Amino acid sequence: MLAMMVPGLNIGLFAYPLVEGIWGEEGIKYFGMLDVGNAIIVYGVCYFIGSFYSSGKARFDLKSIPSKMARSIPFMSYMIVCSLNLAGLQFPSYLIDAAAIIAMANMPMSLLLLGIYLNVSFDRENAALITKCLTLRYGTGVIIGTILFLTLPFEDMFKYTLLIGLILPTPLSVLPYSVEFDYNRKFVGAVSNLSLLISFLLLWLIGNLLLSHAPV
Repeated sequence: MLAMMVPGLNIGLFAYPLVEGIWGEEGIKYFGMLDVGNAIIVYGVCYFIGSFYSSGKARFDLKSIPSKMARSIPFMSYMIVCSLNLAGLQFPSYLIDAAAIIAMANMPMSLLLLGIYLNVSFDRENAALITKCLTLRYGTGVIIGTILFLTLPFEDMFKYTLLIGLILPTPLSVLPYSVEFDYNRKFVGAVSNLSLLISFLLLWLIGNLLLSHAPV
């Protein structure tokens, strides 16, 4: 469960609404590029890890990787859309305009969904394991993110993307994965919900300490 939950980032539901509110379309472009790699991890690698160990008789088999990743519908959808984009396929303007109208609901719907699913409850015997998981995730993210922010010779938006990206919460996709692979759903839900609260707090702190001069 921990190997499945630690690597991915919740960019679509958590980061996009907040980033759009701070930086607008410019921020969305940077986080969209980050989400390309994250989609491969969340919809491909995390799904493979979850399915690989779910049977309790894990054996590493390179031949099984493509078939297991192909079972992840979000991952395959992402790959198809990226392929269409790289092929230079142009969609009619009326489809783009319709999609733009629908996209305006992304921020309120995402925040509403996060609020509906927020439910912090867990068994006390799992408290130590939850603490280790969150400490590993956020301790590593804060340390590496701060080092990269202070040392990388790139523009501010690039560094903001890395810093914020490394402290984003656990992707919500691990919840259906835990159901599909019959893991401890309450444990996965508790870690996912606690990560939302921690990420909100860290983003608020960063917004006050580092992002006060961010471009509008």
